[in-house]
Amino acid sequence: MKIILATRKSPLALVQTEMVAARLNAQIPGAACELLKLVTTGDRQAEWSLAKQGGKGLFTAELEQALLRGEAHAAVHSCKDLPGENPPGLVVAGFMPREDTRDVLVLREGVSKPATIATSSPRRQMQIKLLFPHATFTEIRGNVDTRLKKIAAGAADATILARAGMNRLGIHSWPGVTFRPLNHDESVPAVGQGAIALQCRAEHAAMLAPALDADTARTVTLERAFQRQLGAGCQIAFAAHAAADKLYFFHEQTGRRILPLTAADFVQPEQTAARILKELGFNV
Repeated sequence: MKIILATRKSPLALVQTEMVAARLNAQIPGAACELLKLVTTGDRQAEWSLAKQGGKGLFTAELEQALLRGEAHAAVHSCKDLPGENPPGLVVAGFMPREDTRDVLVLREGVSKPATIATSSPRRQMQIKLLFPHATFTEIRGNVDTRLKKIAAGAADATILARAGMNRLGIHSWPGVTFRPLNHDESVPAVGQGAIALQCRAEHAAMLAPALDADTARTVTLERAFQRQLGAGCQIAFAAHAAADKLYFFHEQTGRRILPLTAADFVQPEQTAARILKELGFNV
């Protein structure tokens, strides 16, 4: 049975899609995965400011359209790029086992307190400003290796990258830079960070879901409930990360908060998100 997986063409996207293909081939009897490589608006508009354009859907829309046209059975996304709402007819079948969820501060060698930090993410800017109050921000685009080369060459003193992507690319060191992982109480990760999401047409979900990771689905589904209720995109400083017994939450209105979670909170994620947001003063 041929399963066509839609993916972006970036090196990280291709590595992640090969991981999905290997899992589906192993878990679904008779499966033979093929890759449909697409270029998204976010890839084409390499000079755009994601914060100014509102990055919602810039890296996912073309993949979703391929699903709706029937050109692919599933689309592979970095979950943190995926908007909270699915287009009509599409669902998230599930997730691969989650990688390290932390952000990493990438410092030019010899720098301990960066004066310029290259990140356009409001979530990252507002949180890293708490660590380095005098820093100013600039924008950086490109694949992971391109960004690392730019920092090593002096384009800025630092940038921030997701540990998960670096791990999947096998990057544990880089000439001219040092890595400092940021704990969740220093930088709350984006919703779904470290998770690979598999999106599909509704009729294919039952085939794909059993091959995917239930533990990751449990936490990411709760995080995405907060994303949906807040309508949060790339231009809002917002983050939510669910651990086993606590929620790390950040919003430009509330700052960083750490809240307790119980097993029952994962059973009805929408109700849990609504309750916690009301407790934090949001009108949802």
